[in-house]
Amino acid sequence: PAAARATAEFVARTPGVLAGRRCADEAFRQVDPEVTVDWSADDGDDVRSAQVLGRVDGPLASVLTAERTALNFLSHLSGVATLTRRYVDEAADGAQVWDTRKTTPGLRALEKAAVRAGGGRNHRGNLSDWVMLKDNHLTVLGITEAVARARDRWPGRTVHVECASLEEVVEALAAGADALLLDNMGPDEVRAAMAAVGEHRAAGGSRCLVEASGGITLDTIATFAATGVDLVSVGALTNSAPVLDIGLDIAVGGEPASPSARTQPGAL
Repeated sequence: PAAARATAEFVARTPGVLAGRRCADEAFRQVDPEVTVDWSADDGDDVRSAQVLGRVDGPLASVLTAERTALNFLSHLSGVATLTRRYVDEAADGAQVWDTRKTTPGLRALEKAAVRAGGGRNHRGNLSDWVMLKDNHLTVLGITEAVARARDRWPGRTVHVECASLEEVVEALAAGADALLLDNMGPDEVRAAMAAVGEHRAAGGSRCLVEASGGITLDTIATFAATGVDLVSVGALTNSAPVLDIGLDIAVGGEPASPSARTQPGAL
């Protein structure tokens, strides 16, 4: 019936970290401002299986119209936050965990907010934040000339140099890079690079932020974090995070129905 109203609950089907509440709120608001959501958990909270995350009230047709969009945002962003928390926990106090620009088109700001909810940090938001000199740039100019040109054209901007070998690390340090990206190096190579960085600092060189990246997994992040790098960046946080299973249980007879109840004869 057009006048029917609904009460529903967001329920976590599996444990994880919540993110995306404002997106869910906005999905309902754009369909019908009369729909209200009362949350009982905040972004960044650990949630357990079967935990009620929030309560939705409003016209039934409006709740059903916005349901899938709200759940898509909530499940995806909570998945990003959950995976980030796992990486942060594995890294312990060894290094910060940062995201990358490997984000879903159109969702970068939301996914980066979800990374923060999971305890991670945000890397560059776009190409203008830092001057990033990657392998494709360096094949044309070389590290020393590329850093010099970047300093001349964008004075005061952080210059970040991708390095794939110890020799490139030494050259980037000598050129005055502000940050190094140790790309696809193994743990032993990263340790050797950090030794060179230590010598550079001891000799009065710049502090120089050091980042390890490339193929780092939950199984290996603790090893990389223990090498002395300042941060570990992980593209998987935003491009490979599985969704967190969250449902919206619509009221049946005044109480939200559990998933099992909906499978019983006569429950639909």
